[in-house]
Amino acid sequence: MNSPSEEPAWKQRAVERSIRTAKVRAGQRVQRFLDAAQAIITEKGSTDFTVQEVVDRSRQSLRSFYLQFDGKHELLLALFEDALSRAADQIRAATSAQSDPLDRLKVAVTLLFELSRPDPTARRPLFTDFAPQLLISHPNEVKVAHAPLVALFAELMDEASAAGELREDANPRRMAAMTMQTIMFIAQSSGVEDDENVHTPISGDEVWTFCSQGFARK
Repeated sequence: MNSPSEEPAWKQRAVERSIRTAKVRAGQRVQRFLDAAQAIITEKGSTDFTVQEVVDRSRQSLRSFYLQFDGKHELLLALFEDALSRAADQIRAATSAQSDPLDRLKVAVTLLFELSRPDPTARRPLFTDFAPQLLISHPNEVKVAHAPLVALFAELMDEASAAGELREDANPRRMAAMTMQTIMFIAQSSGVEDDENVHTPISGDEVWTFCSQGFARK
């Protein structure tokens, strides 16, 4: 029997069902805004769009948009986080074909390098325009966005360490963070032409050799 202060079971079930339904609908609305924004970015090749354009493309209301996002910045951040999460999934899937921990790390390093390189034909303004600005203005948001990639590289480093393939003094998680930052910085910098690299662009294998010399057992 329910106590006087306790909600009846039927009422609790009704409220829970209502909350679940509201969450599903909110998720659908968010996804429509994200899909609309991504379509506009792909068409324009830049993040130069207005909230109203996204609202019109999604066929939803401005009020609905501001119930889901604080503004354009939060929308772009959501797209950026989603892209990095999908990149982590792609790298994880590629590494699963390898049995040796160092081979898995090599696949992860070279693939992250290729995914991070500026590509004029790919038109990825979230990475070429938004990410550099975000790094300066909102470094904590960048840290959160990169969490899935950091977790993946830490996991791969832990596996290599357990197999005795890292230096004895190597801290797997610190090595993961430093390796990731090195890869992504080199990838972004490789798009800048200079006398040394214009005819011989840096390759993923070169990046692997450079990074592995910092953590692999000799």
